[in-house]
Amino acid sequence: MNRDRFEGIWKQFSGKVKEGWCMLTDDVRGAGAARRDQRAGWIQEGRGISKETIERELEEIQVRSRNWNLTHR
Repeated sequence: MNRDRFEGIWKQFSGKVKEGWCMLTDDVRGAGAARRDQRAGWIQEGRGISKETIERELEEIQVRSRNWNLTHR
């Protein structure tokens, strides 16, 4: 197991803990950030690539999703 995969597993775990805490405190924004951490960890574990690359890819996906207009279908 390389370091990137281990960091991915750790990121998933810490994101799950953060999400649980945010659910207890009704912190919606924090829960969203925790889920993003979990997704990043899942991708990092599965692909074994650096967290900088993962963050860049997730940011690109977020920008594309933000620009997607549901009212003009």
